[in-house]
Amino acid sequence: MNKQRNADNRRVLVRMLVVAVLMFGFGYAMVPMYQKFCEVTGINNLLNADDPLRNTQVDTSRTVTVEFDANLHGLPWSFKPGQSSVEVHPGELVHVVYRVSNTRNHPVTGQAIPSYGPQLAAAHFRKLECFCFTRQTLGPGESREMPVVFVIDPALPEEVNTITLSYTFFEVAGTLAEPASKPARPGA
Repeated sequence: MNKQRNADNRRVLVRMLVVAVLMFGFGYAMVPMYQKFCEVTGINNLLNADDPLRNTQVDTSRTVTVEFDANLHGLPWSFKPGQSSVEVHPGELVHVVYRVSNTRNHPVTGQAIPSYGPQLAAAHFRKLECFCFTRQTLGPGESREMPVVFVIDPALPEEVNTITLSYTFFEVAGTLAEPASKPARPGA
């Protein structure tokens, strides 16, 4: 009976070790899998600093409407674009702003993640300056105008007349500061 229990314990131990190794391997593989997923879907397509603009000529023969969208995911902020849309010529340098306010009485840090519609526009949307490149920490009640400077690549397919640039702000995990005057718990 004792031999049977020892054999069962060894079998459970081996299975648990295999599961632990598989979990570690899956966790290790998540980064390249996520990068490939983002590359395929066009999500989080931030400008690579080494990626030069291929063509800086302004194509005045056509205009593209760029619409702006702002979303929050669980953040206690107010977030909106300075304007709902702009008409631009491909190759033209464009400056726009987004407005954000922290509605809480303590600092909060967020990270904006961009997305583009249609997805094929992501490869032709070149951001030169963007608040999405870094985390944003807003103090209690702080408001800020955050710039976005971009160029639409003239190689954008002719059938694309409208591009939507959408940002979703997420709270950076573990950065939510607690209010200074936290009520004491009973019995503490």
